[in-house]
Amino acid sequence: MDHKHFFFFCITILYSANSINSFPNSDKSDGQLSYNYYDKLCPNLGMIVRWGVWAALKNDSRMAASLLRLHFHDCFVDGCEGSLLLDDTKDFKGEKNALPNRNSARGYEVIESIKADVEKYCPSIVSCVDILTLAAREAVVMSGGPFWPVPLGRLDGLTASEKSANEQLPSPIEGLDNITAKFVSKGLDLKDMVVLSGAHTLGFAQCFTFKSRLFNFKGTGKPDPSLDPSLLSNLMSFCPNVDKSNTKLAPLDPLTVTKFDNMYYKSIVNKTGLLESDQALIGDPKTASMVNDYSLDTFLFAQDFAASMLKLGKIGVLTGQSGQVRKKCGYVN
Repeated sequence: MDHKHFFFFCITILYSANSINSFPNSDKSDGQLSYNYYDKLCPNLGMIVRWGVWAALKNDSRMAASLLRLHFHDCFVDGCEGSLLLDDTKDFKGEKNALPNRNSARGYEVIESIKADVEKYCPSIVSCVDILTLAAREAVVMSGGPFWPVPLGRLDGLTASEKSANEQLPSPIEGLDNITAKFVSKGLDLKDMVVLSGAHTLGFAQCFTFKSRLFNFKGTGKPDPSLDPSLLSNLMSFCPNVDKSNTKLAPLDPLTVTKFDNMYYKSIVNKTGLLESDQALIGDPKTASMVNDYSLDTFLFAQDFAASMLKLGKIGVLTGQSGQVRKKCGYVN
């Protein structure tokens, strides 16, 4: 048995057991979407996506965080319809070059590669947004995080908007009330905001996203007083106050940067959260109790994260005649 087929065999047993034991009702429909949407149309879809994500993570350990972020940034801007995957055209400026995504969002080529593999077996059947949604789940599971069932049947959108991405995506220097309001506008709530922020247990942030905390917090000319002094010293050395350090990468969770766990919340409790928006969660009584709970209970965080990801994946989905199944993810048919 070759390496690829051995992987398929092992992962099938693992995921089948996980699905059956954890989600006994996952064969039912969920609104306009269905958990068994592709069972007859493309029965190998799960395996193809799983293999593609596994290969990508083996090649680049940062890719788990990138795929998860790609899914979040797609769903948070006008719904889960694959608009982030579209290249600019003469008709619209898309989301790829919006400020939160430019030189930052990664993983487009992974989704395009998986899509190409899917097309070989199931041409013009599976949408790019469904592939992205599944890939984000696989990335979390392969990093040690929870499994959750993904209802399928989303269609790809026909356009994208740089302006919408700039306006709708939360900023790491934005106030907690504003960020919460953006989540509420998407049908999510305060708990979802705290839980989904826990995705920062994986990945890195560029220095420019938190440099103001080090040198000029809120225009004071001084560091953020909530930063742990030892962390502040290390970050000031790593991200000196010069432009050439702006794109250097600092781990969001330095102790377990490639492992999905609750260390993100422990860091916030210990005043070592990297982003201003992360550390702000412990400064507000409405969110501090949840941060403390998740810092003490990995299982609780994993359980709630799975539930919030399920909600995220249902935002603004297109079905029926409202979208299409793209042949290539970067272009409308």
